[in-house]
Amino acid sequence: MPMMTRDVLLEMELEEDDEEDGDIALENLEQTNVSGFGSLKSQQDLRTPEFEEFNGKPDSLYFNDGQRRIDFVLVYEDESRKETNKKGSNEKQRRKRQAYESNLICDGLQLEATRSLVDDKLVFVKVHAPWEVLCTYAEIMHIKLPLKPNDLKTRSSAFDNFNWFTKLLQVDESIIKPEQEFFTAPFEKNRMNDFYIQDRDTFFNPATRSRIVYFILSRIMYQVRDNVKKFGINKLVNSGIYKAAFPLHDCNFSTPSEDLSCPNERYLLYREWAHPRSIYKKQPLDLIRKYYGEKIGIYFAWLGYYTQMLLLAAIVGVACFLYGYFTEDNCTWSKEVCDPNIGGQIIMCPQCDNECPFWSLNVTCESSKKLCIFDSFGTLVFAVFMGVWVTLFLEFWKRRQAELEYEWDTVELQQEEQARPEYEARCTHVVINEITQEEERVPFTTWGKCIRVTLCASAVFFWILLIIASVIGIIVYRLSVFVIFSVNLRKISNGTDPIQKYVTPQMATSITASLISFIIIMILNTIYEKVAIMITNFELPRTQTDYENSLTMKMFLFQFVNYYSSCFYIAFFKGKFVGYPGDPVYWLGKYRNEECDPGGCLLELTTQLIIIMGGKAIWNNIQEVLLPWVMNVFGRCRTVSGAEKRTPRWEQDYHLQPMGKLGLFYEYLEMIIQFGFVTLFVASFPLAPLLALVNNILEIRVDAWKLTTQYRRMVPEKAQDIGAWQPIMQGIAILAVVTNAMIIAFTSDMIPRLVYYWSFSIPPYGDHPDYSMEGYINISLSIFNTADFKSRVKENPYAGSKYDTCRYRDFRYPPGHPQEYKHNIYYWHVIAAKLAFIIVMEHIIYSVKFFISYTIPDVSKSTKSKIKREKYLTQKLLHENHLKDMTKNIGVIAEKMIGAVVDNNLRPKSD
Repeated sequence: MPMMTRDVLLEMELEEDDEEDGDIALENLEQTNVSGFGSLKSQQDLRTPEFEEFNGKPDSLYFNDGQRRIDFVLVYEDESRKETNKKGSNEKQRRKRQAYESNLICDGLQLEATRSLVDDKLVFVKVHAPWEVLCTYAEIMHIKLPLKPNDLKTRSSAFDNFNWFTKLLQVDESIIKPEQEFFTAPFEKNRMNDFYIQDRDTFFNPATRSRIVYFILSRIMYQVRDNVKKFGINKLVNSGIYKAAFPLHDCNFSTPSEDLSCPNERYLLYREWAHPRSIYKKQPLDLIRKYYGEKIGIYFAWLGYYTQMLLLAAIVGVACFLYGYFTEDNCTWSKEVCDPNIGGQIIMCPQCDNECPFWSLNVTCESSKKLCIFDSFGTLVFAVFMGVWVTLFLEFWKRRQAELEYEWDTVELQQEEQARPEYEARCTHVVINEITQEEERVPFTTWGKCIRVTLCASAVFFWILLIIASVIGIIVYRLSVFVIFSVNLRKISNGTDPIQKYVTPQMATSITASLISFIIIMILNTIYEKVAIMITNFELPRTQTDYENSLTMKMFLFQFVNYYSSCFYIAFFKGKFVGYPGDPVYWLGKYRNEECDPGGCLLELTTQLIIIMGGKAIWNNIQEVLLPWVMNVFGRCRTVSGAEKRTPRWEQDYHLQPMGKLGLFYEYLEMIIQFGFVTLFVASFPLAPLLALVNNILEIRVDAWKLTTQYRRMVPEKAQDIGAWQPIMQGIAILAVVTNAMIIAFTSDMIPRLVYYWSFSIPPYGDHPDYSMEGYINISLSIFNTADFKSRVKENPYAGSKYDTCRYRDFRYPPGHPQEYKHNIYYWHVIAAKLAFIIVMEHIIYSVKFFISYTIPDVSKSTKSKIKREKYLTQKLLHENHLKDMTKNIGVIAEKMIGAVVDNNLRPKSD
C-alpha cells in the first residue's frame, strides 16, 4: 500500500552494543511495513514533534488545539537533563528516538510533545492518527466497521415475565446505556460510502484508534545497522529509549470528567463494576469490551460464567458435606476406633525402623471422625455429579462463547489476524505456498523448524524433571521427619495430651510437607515463567494467538506437574506399596515407605488441597492487590504534594502500573489451576467448589478494581475465544473422571467397607445374622507377631517387648496360618470390587458426558440464524450499493454517449 511518506533510517556506529533482540533484513523490507522507505542521511532531514506547554485542562484528551484526539502516549527521559556521564550512550538513544519519531510523522501520524509538570526530565509525546491514516490501516488490518443499524429482532424469552428478580442484578441501563448493534463488514476505502459514517470523529471509537496506532508503532523503523533494520515501540521501551507507551484512560476513576464531551467510561466501569457495592450485580460486558477490547471482555465473560456454574456445584457440595457431617454419629467404624474397649485395646505396629513406639489405635479417634465427614456415600454422589457438571459447564460455555462471537463481531477473526512483527522480521527464507503456488517468506526452513521444536521440547522436559526432583525431595522429607514425629508424639503412657489427641504423626508430617511443597511451588513458578517466555520467543510463533497458545501449553504443562504432583502422590502412591512390618518396602533402598492412617490417606489429601488452594488464593490476592497499590502509593509520594490535581491525564496515567506483556495470561492460568483442583480431586473435598465460588466472586471485582484504578489502560486486542484454555479444560474434564473414580476406589475406604457390609459381615465369612458394619475395624487390621520383626541394624529391635502381637493396615493372613502374611481372600474381593467400580463409574459418566456433548450443539440455533441472516443482509447491502454505483456510472456514461450522438446529428454537414 503506497503512501506519501518516507522513512528516516540512521546509520549507527558498528561498535554499538545494542541490547534489542530481533532484526529486520533488508530483503524483507517490503513485507514488514506498508510504507515506502527512503533513507535520509542528513540529520537536518529529521522531523521532530513540536513542544507545547500544558494548557491547564487536566481532563483533556486532545492536543492543545482541542481538535485532535490523543490516541497514544510515548514517554521518554530527556537525555540532555539526565544525571549521567554516559554522554555517548545518551546521544545514541536520542538519535534513535528522533529517527523513530521522524518516521512516525512521515508515516502520517501527528505528534505533540509536552514536558512533565512534576519531573522536568520527562517528556510526553502525544500521538494522533488523522482520518486518512485510520482508514488506510483499518483496511490493512481488516477491521470490521458498521454498515447500517442492525434491525434483527431478538426473540422474546418464555421467562420474560419472571425476570423481575434478575433486574435487581442487572446494571442500570439509565447509567450504562446498551450499545447500538450494527451490521458490519471489513473496511474498504473504495467503498467508504457504504459504511455508516455519521461523524468522522466517532466512526472509529477510542479502542479501535488505539489499536490502529499501536499497529503502526510496532512496525515503524528507527535504525539500520549492518544492512539490518530495527523497528517497533516494544524494543524501544525494553531498551530504555522510551520509559512507557500506552493509550489514555478517558477520565479519573473516582470522579467524572469536567469535559462534557467525555463519555466517562472508566468512571462508569468503576462505579457499576469494580466498586464493592456492585459485587452482586452482573458485569457490564459490552462496556468492558468497548473500553478494553474483546480480549479482556471474553476473559471476564468466561470468568463470570464459570462463577455462575460454580454456584450449582457449591450447593451440591455443601449438601454432600452436611450429609457426612450429620451422619457422623452413625459411623460405626469410627465409633469402634474411639471405643476404649475396642480401639483402645488394639495395639498398632511401629511405622519406622528406629525403635518407634507401639501405639494405640484410638489415638486416631479425632481424625477418624473427620474422615467420616468426607469419606461418605455423599462423596460418591458428588463425584458422579461433578463429572456431569463439568461437561454441562463446557458445553454451555461454548454456546455462550458463540453468542459473544456474533455480538462482538469476532466470528471470522482468524482470517483477519496479522502476523507478529517479530515473526515478520525473521522472514528471510523463500518457499512455495502449496495452495497459491506463489513464493512467500518464512523465518526458517523445515529442518530449522524441527531443530527449534526439539530444543523447545527438551527445555520443557528438563524443567518437568526438575519439578519431579523437587517432589522426590518432599517425599524424602516426609519419610525422614515422620520418624521424628512418631517418637515425639506417640507415647501410649500419655495419650490424653491435647496435642496428641488432635495431631498424629501422619497429620504433622502432612501439614509441614504441604507448607514446604507450597513454598517450592511458588519459587519454581517464578523461575519457570521467565524460562517459558524465552522458549516461546525462540520458537517464534506467527500470530499473537499462536504465541499465546504455545506459551499456554508450556506453562500449563509445567503448572500441572508443579501443583498436582504432590496430590497425585498422596492419592495414588502413598501407603500403597509398604509391604508389612516383617518385610517393609524401602524407597530408594534407604527410606521405609510411608503408611496411611488406619482410615486411609483421604483426609491427608483433603489437607493438602486446603493448604495449596487457600495458600495460592491468599498469595495471588497479595500479588494482585497489595503490590500494585503499594507501588502506586510509593510513586505518588515521590511526586510533588498536591500536584496530582492539576497534572494532565497522560501524566496521571504514567504513574499507574503497566499491565505486563502477557496481559491476562496469568489470570487465566490462576483460574485453570483452580478449575483442576475443583474437578480432579473433588471426591476428597466436596467444599472445593464453595471455596472456588467465594474466591471467584472476589476475583472478578479485584481484577476489575485493579484494571480500572491501578493499571494503565491496555492496548485493546481482538479475541475470538479463550484460546488454548478451552482444550485444556476439556482434557482436565476427561482426566477428572478417572482421578475421582480412583480416589474413591484406592484412596478412600468406601469400597472395602461396602465389601465387608455386603459379603463379609454375614455368613459364611462373618458372624452377624444381618448386614452390619460392626467388626470392620478388626477385619481391616491384620495381625503381626512381634517376634518376626527384622531390622537392617540388628536382628529384632523389639525383642523382649511386652506386646506379643500388633496390628497393621492390610488384608493378610495371621501368623501361624499356612499362608501367613500372604494376602487373604478379603483382599482379592476388595481388589475385584475396586476394579469393577472404576470401570462401571467411568463408563456411566463418560456415556452421560458424550450424550450431553452430542445433544447440546456448540452454537445455538438462534445464533446460527443470526449469523446467517447478518451475512446475507450484509452481502445484499454491499451488492445493492455496488449495483447502484454501477447503474449510476452507466447512466452517466449513457447520457454522455447520447449527448455526443445528438451533437453529431445536430452538427451541420460540411459540403
